[in-house]
Amino acid sequence: MSFGRYGEKLPCVDIFVCTADPHSEPPSLVISTTLSLMAYDYPTEKLSVYLSDDGGSVLTFYAMWEASSFAKHWIPFCKRYNIEPRSPAAYFSESDGLQDLCTPKEWSFIKDMYDEMTERIDTAVMSGKIPEEIKANHKGFDEWNLEISSKDHQPIVQILIDGKDQNAVDNEGNVLPTLVYMAREKRPQHHHNFKAGAMNALIRVSSVISNSPIIMNVDCDMYSNNKDTIKDSLCFFLDEEMGQKIGFVQYPQNYNNMTKNNIYGNSLEVLNKVELRGLDSVGGPLYIGTGCFHRREILCGRRFTVDYKEDWNGGTKDKIQENKYETEEKAKSLATCTYEHNTQWGDDIGVKYGCPVEDVITGLAIHCRGWESVCNSPTRPAFLGVGPTTLAQTLLQHKRWSEGNFSIFVSKYCPFLFGHGKIKLRHQMGYCIYGLWAPNSLATLYYVTIPSLALLKGIPLFPEITSPWIAPFICVFLVKNMYSLYEALSCGETLKGWWNGQRMWLVKRISSYLFGVIDTLRKLLGLSQMTFVISSKVSDEDASKRYEQEIVEFGSPTPEYVIIATIALLNLVCLVGGLCHIMIGGWNALFNVLPAQIFLCEMLVITNIPFYEAMFLRKDKGRLPFSVTLASIGFVVLAFLVEILVPIV
Repeated sequence: MSFGRYGEKLPCVDIFVCTADPHSEPPSLVISTTLSLMAYDYPTEKLSVYLSDDGGSVLTFYAMWEASSFAKHWIPFCKRYNIEPRSPAAYFSESDGLQDLCTPKEWSFIKDMYDEMTERIDTAVMSGKIPEEIKANHKGFDEWNLEISSKDHQPIVQILIDGKDQNAVDNEGNVLPTLVYMAREKRPQHHHNFKAGAMNALIRVSSVISNSPIIMNVDCDMYSNNKDTIKDSLCFFLDEEMGQKIGFVQYPQNYNNMTKNNIYGNSLEVLNKVELRGLDSVGGPLYIGTGCFHRREILCGRRFTVDYKEDWNGGTKDKIQENKYETEEKAKSLATCTYEHNTQWGDDIGVKYGCPVEDVITGLAIHCRGWESVCNSPTRPAFLGVGPTTLAQTLLQHKRWSEGNFSIFVSKYCPFLFGHGKIKLRHQMGYCIYGLWAPNSLATLYYVTIPSLALLKGIPLFPEITSPWIAPFICVFLVKNMYSLYEALSCGETLKGWWNGQRMWLVKRISSYLFGVIDTLRKLLGLSQMTFVISSKVSDEDASKRYEQEIVEFGSPTPEYVIIATIALLNLVCLVGGLCHIMIGGWNALFNVLPAQIFLCEMLVITNIPFYEAMFLRKDKGRLPFSVTLASIGFVVLAFLVEILVPIV
């Protein structure tokens, strides 16, 4: 699409970035993402970037203040030489400047400026305080005093760059994008609704500063990797035939730190290239919480109507006459704990509350109001982030996803109930794929324990190999795995990467998804409250090296590790014991009666080889903790005692 005919009528865009903890999400990482978003190839006077800091940290504010100064050099540098990616951290890690049009002197000047800035920020984070001489440079530092904590502080809104100010220009005299820091009010006696609450506060605060008709949101570690992403997205919204139906444009979640063979199965290639795109045919993909462009009005509850026409002229220029400091005070009143009391925020308006995956349930509600969505997956990924680099981080992330989606499935928002008569049946089924991740753990747990225990006692659970009834089992196994392999290879995975994905498929279902079921049921019974644990974006140096070498990282003991190790040991003992039993009792069982169970048990043992190594062979710090190994041995012994006393097969 050519944008020339739109000229000054191109819509303004508000960009939301959310962070919550300066230690799990380092401020230097956050500002690199922010700078990449400020440098889009789009009219800067039409861009406004907002950072929500749910940690209310002066360290994050300081980093943003530093970024506001560096942006005066970084943005014109990016546009002058058309460089990509526009995250300074990613760019300088990939480039030595020799392939760019800029002179080595200029490249070195910008890099040195960036390195010095990040060193100042990292030093402040390590010391936990900001030098007094720096605090004197901006009034915003006065918001922090000794009584402030991350869970108890007043609302803070600071406009670091006011795009309407004629003096807010870069070093070439061009207008800079608006840049705003927000830390909504937190009080111990008020529930803050996690990321959903932060998003709703950003919607309100931005409405009195820029009020752009398009809102984009990204996680703080998902930097912009494609300078044309905004223009690409507007092609859908501004399309004269179908654009009026599009409520949001979703981009896949891609990571820049995946190993060659995808050790933890986190690349999401098949999900991005097959599942999300496939949903385009039935109404559009889910809203996955990052890398998404929304119409502001649909986040405010608007339903789709055939005669609906978007006013693309709304935005920053409507606020020209307002004083910056008055605007800040007005915005603060919209970010208080009590503002939402007795309102529809979190229900009919804004991002929905009451679910760990607020994004999915919000997207479902948008679809049920008549809007469609679209998945856009350009050749050059629009966003790249930091994927989990340890097993613990991976299991935590998938526990949150599976628990959240299952809680939707068993609530009034179950796609089959909430979407009945509003979205297509196939669209409902598309949503339910993810809602049924968690309960699949129960069937998986059965298949990795009962057939193995039966093998140990010589009890057949499958038809004999000569029976025609074994054909469905063989057919399902072959077709499922052959198609899975085809999908993985066609999406760019390696053969070993596919195998690692199969291992993680098993591991996640007997640990993360199982705990997702348990925690969801506990919440339904009122035995626990919803929590939200931030995935750490940092790892120590030794763990990072092991990740690059594709060695599974365990570290501190967790209940999930006990289950994984117990299942691994159980299958190893059952395989050895079962084969010994067969050799003593006769070879007929091996070739006719028990081959299916032997094959299943063998596959489980082969799959679990990295866990046996972590229990008994490895000596590094990332090995499986001895306490976990000891506990798993105890549970295996207990399982055999129970089997002897109270046979379960």
